[in-house]
Amino acid sequence: MNIDFLIVGLAGVLVTAGPIVFATIGETFAERSGVINLSVNGTIVLSAMTGFVVAVTTNSLILGYLSGIVVGAFVALLIAFSSITLHQSQVAVGFVLTYTTLSLAYFLGDPFTGLQGPTLPTLPIPGLVKIPILGPLLFKADLLTYLSYILIIIAWLYVFKTRPGLVLRGIGERPAAAYIRGANVNRLRYLYTVLGGALVGLAGPIYSLGVKAGWQGTISGLDGFGWIALAITIFGGWNPLRAAFGAYLFAFLQWLSLTIQPYVSIPGQVLQVAPFPLMILTLLFVNISDAEWVSRTLARLPERPRRIFVRILRALHASPPSALGTPFVNE
Repeated sequence: MNIDFLIVGLAGVLVTAGPIVFATIGETFAERSGVINLSVNGTIVLSAMTGFVVAVTTNSLILGYLSGIVVGAFVALLIAFSSITLHQSQVAVGFVLTYTTLSLAYFLGDPFTGLQGPTLPTLPIPGLVKIPILGPLLFKADLLTYLSYILIIIAWLYVFKTRPGLVLRGIGERPAAAYIRGANVNRLRYLYTVLGGALVGLAGPIYSLGVKAGWQGTISGLDGFGWIALAITIFGGWNPLRAAFGAYLFAFLQWLSLTIQPYVSIPGQVLQVAPFPLMILTLLFVNISDAEWVSRTLARLPERPRRIFVRILRALHASPPSALGTPFVNE
């Protein structure tokens, strides 16, 4: 494996991870406010179909991406209205919507299956692209990939370094205390749920107009990425930086499975789906340190290995927002 092959492969990882970054950070915003949007999987597929169809019929990439954002925001608005205003189960509504949007995507998109559509071009950044190694790795991508880099930084700064971010964390952790301090909890939950849904909706057209260009109906290969985004949100501890790391880790595992396929005797189908259970498996380590049997097992280890494992488990540990999934009623 030469260095050029490695750089090209890792650059592809960054591009492939882009839509997962958008979806995961979008869900992070929603869940930080206290609302679980389980419609992510169906939303990505429906917005991918909608974005592709709009781009094909109008020959406009911009309208394609905007339509995906609108779809995501609208589905999230349904989640918000059902859970915040009607006080219905967020989990139940989310499951219903994810399968409804999946069915709609495959039904409405059937006439456009297999058509060729516009794709987002690569946009190398002059000057920066010539930097050895880092240039072709980071600065020879498309516009949405660059925006995913910026989103990670802005989202982290917003959540942890600004007053509105503090309020966001407050309405997800202690909504009653945030309300007493003047925060309109339910209005903000609407805002962040719709914002998160819009980011999730943008992930769909990024696939159908770039990463997995085109629309192939049920064989488009998009079904499942939404569940991965939800898993990475938990793995990331509702932190945009950790969530982005999880997205890049998943994309890297996908690339690695394709790279090693010619050198191993494992069936290709197994390697292609391996990143999905591996990513789910990592969720076990997020809160596994709370288990009593883990503490007993660690106590039997020698001092040095025990310290190493404890540090790893502490680094992975994450607790969800205290009011996640709980409706807030102004009293």
